[in-house]
Amino acid sequence: MSAPQTPETTPSGDLTEGGNVRPITRWGTPVMHAKTRPITDFDDPEFRTLVRDMFATMKAAAGVGLAATQVGVDLAVFVYDCPDADEKRHVGVVCNPQVTLPEGRDRRLESGEEGCLSLPGAYQPLSRPDKATCTGQDVDGNDITILGTGLLARCLQHETDHLNGTVFGDRLSARARKKLYEQHESLADRYLEDWPITPKQPAS
Repeated sequence: MSAPQTPETTPSGDLTEGGNVRPITRWGTPVMHAKTRPITDFDDPEFRTLVRDMFATMKAAAGVGLAATQVGVDLAVFVYDCPDADEKRHVGVVCNPQVTLPEGRDRRLESGEEGCLSLPGAYQPLSRPDKATCTGQDVDGNDITILGTGLLARCLQHETDHLNGTVFGDRLSARARKKLYEQHESLADRYLEDWPITPKQPAS
């Protein structure tokens, strides 16, 4: 999905630029299905390199969010570049995220096609709350709160799930999950093992 050119927020130090693209880890790899370790050292150069590389990888894969587990790292951090319900573009980093969802009369589910860069090419409808509040720390360790609507709300839930060892296929019915894997298998030859370092292959 395209987004406006001017972001609503950006991480400090412009960690959105200068990273190296890494291969995206696929579902079934153990790191994708286990809870992550919290970020405690925000000054660690390796952590900041990871964030830079995650932005580069997300951009190369044309994604709107990417969790550290999706590049094989078991740390509780995700990056995002995603529009909200009003098509405002939001860009940022969330460490140690916690998501709070509306309850009671404020809870409204929205069904939408959902996909995952770690199972490329496959999409299935999934109902999620249309609003989400995500708290955590930014890349410098400052407390942050993000109020998500529309696609941003879905992104915040999806990426926080990743850091808790949950992939969105876990939230589907068995029938929908089967369709999801069939879609992925039908396109698997277009996504090589090191994708997105090697771009998506043309249809044969």
